[in-house]
Amino acid sequence: MEPVSVCIIAKNEEKHIEECCKRLVPYGFEIVLADTGSADRTVELARRYTDRIYHFNWRDDFSAAKNFAMEKASHDWILSIDCDEYVEQIDTAALAACMKAQPAAAGRILIRNRLTENGLTTYERSRVSRFVNRRFFHFEGAIHEQLVPVETKNAPSNVKYVYDAPVTVLHVGYDGTPEEMLAKANRNIALLNRELEMQGPDPYLYYQLGQCYRKIHDYRNAYRCFDRGLSMDVDPSLDYVQTMVESYGYTLLDLKRNRDALDLLGVYDEFSGRADFVFLMGLIYMNNGLFEESIQEFQKATTIEEFAVDGVNSYKAHYNIGVIRECTGQTDAAKAAYLKCGAYEPALRRLKLLS
Repeated sequence: MEPVSVCIIAKNEEKHIEECCKRLVPYGFEIVLADTGSADRTVELARRYTDRIYHFNWRDDFSAAKNFAMEKASHDWILSIDCDEYVEQIDTAALAACMKAQPAAAGRILIRNRLTENGLTTYERSRVSRFVNRRFFHFEGAIHEQLVPVETKNAPSNVKYVYDAPVTVLHVGYDGTPEEMLAKANRNIALLNRELEMQGPDPYLYYQLGQCYRKIHDYRNAYRCFDRGLSMDVDPSLDYVQTMVESYGYTLLDLKRNRDALDLLGVYDEFSGRADFVFLMGLIYMNNGLFEESIQEFQKATTIEEFAVDGVNSYKAHYNIGVIRECTGQTDAAKAAYLKCGAYEPALRRLKLLS
């Protein structure tokens, strides 16, 4: 396997940096840290794992910082992660095969985002391009930066643009205090609005801006951003477009625009290949009092393998079926649905009350 450099940028990340680096040690990768002005113990803790630490003058541009870190790496093969992302698994043999088979393509790593909802821990999955050969890729975008191909005569022809890399990381950045989450969201909103002013309308930027507004429960602005993004020419096959459609639906429900949410039936065929969208349609029917249609969607969701949010094709779908059955007086059917939820705490509570 060719040598790999892991590139990280950081500022005041003493809460995460040691765990991030510690998870990398078993793989023997070079660790390169670009620090953008930490005033805490970030650099001190990182030195326990690497001497490849460099200072970068922050200029409100994440791509600039990440490209700087890539330039400082000793090796061409780069795995780019953030301080609040902890490697869970890397199949090095499979990764080596990917490097050999697709040297000029981008590897999309699996990110498991840990979230807390009403005191319960849940996970949302996404794939993001993070593993590349720097001869063929660099970062673009001041915020929510993306790896894009660079013009080069050395790029092999007839290669795929992306592939799924055998790398899984846990993202814990959404586990901060409400104050930390609000500060991060406001920072990102300012940077994204600046990008829109500089670049003009862009569906991906509207998507990211809408997600920021959802995190701070500003659903009116989230709706405005998703509506603008989806009104543009977007490719339904892209992961972010799928997520934007689903976030748009949830935002309509949050705004109590339940009837308007039914309009998503118009794109059902394009987006129902993922359990998340089918689960969302179940919620939309449920909020409109169409209970049998809702149950059909939740049941369908349990048959779909592809998903982003844990539980939408298993315990969460069964739980909602149980709620509907219970509310319509079908106690035995409700119990049967709750029993399919395993250790899901809300279902266990309902079973206890019904026993």
